Amino acid sequence: MVQFHDHIIADLIEEPSDGGLVVLSSGLGLHKLIAGLLHLHHPSQGSLLILSASPTQKHSILTSLNNNPNPNDEITDFPSEITSDLPVHHRLSLYTSGKASFITSRILIVDLLTRRLPTSSVAGIILLNAHSLSETCTEAFIVRILRSSNKNLYIRAFSDRPHAMVSGFAKAERTLKSLFLRKLHLWPRFQVYVSEDLERDPPEVVDIRVPMSVYMVGIQKAVIEVMDACLKEMRKTNKVDVEDLTVENGLFKSFDEIVRRQLDPIWHTLGKKTKQLVSDLKTLRKLLDYLVRYDAVTYLKYLDSLRASESFRSVWIFAESSYKIFEYAKKRVYHFKRLNGEALTTSSKGVKSKKRKLDDSNNDKDDSLMMNGNTGVVLEEILEEAPKWKVLREILEEIEVERKKQATSDKCDAESDQENKGIVLVACKDEHSVVQLEECITSNPYKVMRGEWEKYLLSKVQLQALPKRNKKKTQNPKGFGILDGAVPLTPSKGVEGSASSIVTQENDALLAAATEISKQAQKGIEIVDTPQACVDSKGKGYSKGRNKKSTKNVSLKKDDKNKTQSALTNDSELSLENEPAKVDNTTFNRSVLRKHVEGKPIPPVHFYAYENGQQILDVLKPSAIVAYHPDIAFVREIEIYKAENPSKKVKVYFLFYDDSTEVQKFEASIRRENGAFESLIRQKSMMMLPVDQVAHGLGLSSASETESPSKQNMVTRKAGGQKEARKEMQVIVDMREFMSSLPNVLHLKGMNIIPVTLEVGDYILSPAICVERKSIQDLYSSFASGRLYHQVEMMVRYYHMPVLLIEFSQDKSFSFLSTSEISDDVTPHNIISKLSLLALHFPRLRIVWSRSLHATAEIFASLKTNQDEPDEAKATRVGVPSEEGVVEDDVRAENYNTSAVEFLRRLPGVTDSNYRAIMDGCGSLAELALLPVERLAELMGSQKSANILRDFLDAKYPTLL
Repeated sequence: MVQFHDHIIADLIEEPSDGGLVVLSSGLGLHKLIAGLLHLHHPSQGSLLILSASPTQKHSILTSLNNNPNPNDEITDFPSEITSDLPVHHRLSLYTSGKASFITSRILIVDLLTRRLPTSSVAGIILLNAHSLSETCTEAFIVRILRSSNKNLYIRAFSDRPHAMVSGFAKAERTLKSLFLRKLHLWPRFQVYVSEDLERDPPEVVDIRVPMSVYMVGIQKAVIEVMDACLKEMRKTNKVDVEDLTVENGLFKSFDEIVRRQLDPIWHTLGKKTKQLVSDLKTLRKLLDYLVRYDAVTYLKYLDSLRASESFRSVWIFAESSYKIFEYAKKRVYHFKRLNGEALTTSSKGVKSKKRKLDDSNNDKDDSLMMNGNTGVVLEEILEEAPKWKVLREILEEIEVERKKQATSDKCDAESDQENKGIVLVACKDEHSVVQLEECITSNPYKVMRGEWEKYLLSKVQLQALPKRNKKKTQNPKGFGILDGAVPLTPSKGVEGSASSIVTQENDALLAAATEISKQAQKGIEIVDTPQACVDSKGKGYSKGRNKKSTKNVSLKKDDKNKTQSALTNDSELSLENEPAKVDNTTFNRSVLRKHVEGKPIPPVHFYAYENGQQILDVLKPSAIVAYHPDIAFVREIEIYKAENPSKKVKVYFLFYDDSTEVQKFEASIRRENGAFESLIRQKSMMMLPVDQVAHGLGLSSASETESPSKQNMVTRKAGGQKEARKEMQVIVDMREFMSSLPNVLHLKGMNIIPVTLEVGDYILSPAICVERKSIQDLYSSFASGRLYHQVEMMVRYYHMPVLLIEFSQDKSFSFLSTSEISDDVTPHNIISKLSLLALHFPRLRIVWSRSLHATAEIFASLKTNQDEPDEAKATRVGVPSEEGVVEDDVRAENYNTSAVEFLRRLPGVTDSNYRAIMDGCGSLAELALLPVERLAELMGSQKSANILRDFLDAKYPTLL
């Protein structure tokens, strides 16, 4: 641990019976802080329960405990994990052992309500991820029950997401009140103790800014322009806070949550365009992120998937600059040219003037490339490598050269020799980047791009082989030209036909290349990589031969073409006049790098993905770290690692794309975190917390207990004015329902919660009332799977008053659809139609609508008025098969012949209104078949229905002669 960790622990154990909420910057070693608290725990104090820990956090805490043994001679056992697989007596022994244990909130709350856990044996609770807690969460339910019976219990909550602690109104204050805490401990990166410890002996940092390629700059500029256009459209709604609608905020995932939180209450009133804009902003953020993360072929593949899935729904695709994204992404991978390389010109001036957008988006194509259908077209591979790949290789070679120099120096000792043999850690965002970078280092970068290119082409073949749903599709569907970069300024048949022919020729050339690769793969022919012939613009022609033109000629041709098209290029669009020099330089560098791939050795390298969440620095102990994708949390982890190892020399390389959103996002994350801490500091100075927080919170809710003045006046009219003894309300709750917050709210309402395993229903309010609770998302999925029909059928069979509770979220609209979306016709896919059919099929079913959890508690209280309390033993037997067979006056499954009832209801003349009378009048289907028509008419209430049923039963079976 670092020294400021000791200060945090000292602040927490200053008042052992209180605890507090600790908010610290991300990456400051939260797992080591928890491990330090576990070291200080002794079994004689009681059990220590760790709640809300993610799997990666559990692994990190256990790794820290393993790496840092107890400084005392006493050996502390590692925390055990309490799961639902453990029997009850095993869980009880762990509760009373005095050890620390990881446990889920669902298991703990059930054991508390069933009194399997002695509350006096619990010394304290450690809550992780406190930013995800709320007043109605299960963790707050657990703390309230434990604090009510154990006043000496301490609660220590932790969070390393400061920006999440300032979302919403007074989030930190509400979290403190829900956990019955009074102290808020803030530990930002700029705190005095933290900054002193981390800056005492900082690591050597090398900041490398890698210039992006010309097309990457063009794509980034186009995406930002489209995002800005979408934000301007969003501002026109006047329903979102304008201050939050900035491009900088749009780079973070929390931006989607901010916008949805503001729009959810009025979501049903929004138009389709506004709803789609919310989804489009998320897509555009991914486009910016993937541009600097993935290679050119993978990025093009992602754009193709967007084109297929969001072609006509999305708003951003029809923005003015969106066509550049697709065109520049193509140019990073391949070009199309004439086989003879001649410059083509259009024969019609009118067509050329109307195709201004098409000319702008095809700076490296001839204007009328496909005007003549018989002209041969060559597919020219570009396969632009990521600029960071070359720089990463150079960094690794530089590290190896420096190590050799140190090894040959006379001052080389054992410690420096050990550092020279240390591992170089390369940190990326995801596993895909890890695999790709490893292939680039171990083999050839061109082979990596070639492999991705072949996968891309083979996927084209597979898509072409799939059966087409609509073969009569028009050749020029709406929006086709926009999606493929040909955007005519005015509608014109000639222009549309030209764009269609270009797309057709491109697809044919791609399919031809893919077919050749698939044939070679089937024959087992190994594709020979010739780097000298396939760098940048030197590619293969798959239509009528191979393009063997030199790089110099291609570059000059591009230069001439750029000059001719400069008049058509707008000021806002990407200018490619300087491209040839950059292409030549890149080609030279790649060829030189390829010649020395095997010549220059590299040190041992380990690749690591942030998404794994594992703390790997203390395990590998690297001497050099390359942050391929810089992340603020990982930077703090490096600082902690260097502070814990002051004698170790650590050199850190940061790779940024110059003038990219990657730099902007990294800097904005620091500003956002500092702003969050400044807001928390202001909130801490103005917080209004009760002096006796525990006593105030554990008392009965004044809102639920205070009676109205009319009820208080009614008491005086009774003899003696005495109040009746308050009857405790009981609710039987299914175990699976503790994933929701409703049991917590019912307990706050003063109801006694009895957790059991129910086969029928979710909540049993009385012997006659059974409730099946459905959230909106669960309701849709239950209708889709048919599970809801079976659940309602079971409730109708066993309970007199079955209730379907449809519960909405408090912060969302209290409606399924807007009034404009409700149609007059009954459609099988409409949720309103499905509910109507369900109510018609089960006439006794009651549907209850609830606006929020608190409204549900009020509804349950009103439904239980003048009702008997439910029987736990009887409720658990409902719908459960018995081994001994049919039991008289029981509610088990054997007392109902479901198959016979379903068969009866399907007979002609039998309806929902008379099948129960038939069941009461005869004991079996055999007896029904022998009843005369007069008796059938008496039971069925209609002579016509009786005749229909009798004719059906007496009809002769047709036989073959």
